[in-house]
Amino acid sequence: MIKVNVILDKIIWKKKIKRPDYYLKKKFNKLLNKFKITSNVQEISIFLTNSEKMRQLNLRFRKKNKPTDVLSFPINIVKKKIGYLGDIAISYEIVNKRSKKSNFNYEFDKMWVHGYLHLLGYDHKKIREFEKMHKLEKKILNYIESTI
Repeated sequence: MIKVNVILDKIIWKKKIKRPDYYLKKKFNKLLNKFKITSNVQEISIFLTNSEKMRQLNLRFRKKNKPTDVLSFPINIVKKKIGYLGDIAISYEIVNKRSKKSNFNYEFDKMWVHGYLHLLGYDHKKIREFEKMHKLEKKILNYIESTI
């Protein structure tokens, strides 16, 4: 089971996804029913914002003065026993721009899945880590896109 807190910083998100909280809860429930990634009760927050806010966050936390698509802020608790995994922030403009070649929901799903895997401890700093994370991302996306 997962509790998804959606913080809607920019109303423009509702142009593409009328009820982001419902959308994400539905997707996460499908994901967790199929993939036993973790057995703990979990809670996360997803911050839906714009590129300017993402630039500010990226500068503050990563010392990079440019917007980015998704940022993850995991809570570093030993074995994550408490259940709060952390926060994910996603840029509307970047998702929307990428959706010109596919569709908005798919690009949005790619972002939150990527961020969620980071909260679970996956990374892509080394090629082997990248391949493992990318493979799981694709598997998850194929499943949630084909079932909803």
